[in-house]
Amino acid sequence: MKWTDDRSDNVDDRRGSGGGGAIVGGGLGTLIIAAIIFFLGGDPSSLLSSSGGNSSAQTEQRELSPGELKIREFVRMVTAENEQTWTKIFAENGMQYQPAEVVLFDNTTHSDCGTAQSAMGPFYCPADHKVYMDMSFFKELEQQFGAKVTEFSIAYVMAHEMGHHVQTLLGTTQKVDALRRSGRYSEADMNRVSVATELQADFYAGVWAKQTDSREQILEPGDIQSAIEAAEAVGDDNIQKRSQGYVNQESFTHGSSAQRKEWFMKGYNTGDIKQGDTFNQLLK
Repeated sequence: MKWTDDRSDNVDDRRGSGGGGAIVGGGLGTLIIAAIIFFLGGDPSSLLSSSGGNSSAQTEQRELSPGELKIREFVRMVTAENEQTWTKIFAENGMQYQPAEVVLFDNTTHSDCGTAQSAMGPFYCPADHKVYMDMSFFKELEQQFGAKVTEFSIAYVMAHEMGHHVQTLLGTTQKVDALRRSGRYSEADMNRVSVATELQADFYAGVWAKQTDSREQILEPGDIQSAIEAAEAVGDDNIQKRSQGYVNQESFTHGSSAQRKEWFMKGYNTGDIKQGDTFNQLLK
């Protein structure tokens, strides 16, 4: 992936700052469920709010390594490219884009959706309009889920989370929450809505990749394939095969590997935000 000279100030690097914060006391079962359900997106507040017994943990302050400082610069760059691309797309559609902040952290930190933990993977919190990322997730993605991690696969994950921010700005997140709170829909129905939500975020990530490359020529050979491999690695069918040995499609919450690839590529091939109706009447 080609680096640009753009940098965003909307990055809060909490790594090495000490103070760790509250740790969810739900035990190993909660961590496993969180890892499976929340990799690459979504709102973790329902799981976090149900995990009682918080305790506090303190970590010593430390200096960030040169490698960690380089990661910060990379995240600032990708955040800036998301801001510029989505500002342009929103303006073309008569809307005003409001940037999201990216929070880098180690192990655990606070969010308005509850306590953020490494085991949950990157996520977007609609309550505070922030993307939370512990970079150790990418080691897990490579070691446990078989994806080759590149700079652009990291950029894809960030773009997916920014896609959830776009959904919040467009009101999609609020519609999904209203359906969930209504109590009128079965778990299977809400799972289908969840899948549609995640696939649309993948679509938006593809739109971002296309539009940003058109503006800045950021893509290098193999970059799109690395994003596809990351998307496929965390497809529900792949995760279920690895974790339980079989696939239960009705329990999907993020979409299959094939679906995630399909919608990312549709976003990339069209570059058109209006082509991303993954819900197919589900929110009508």
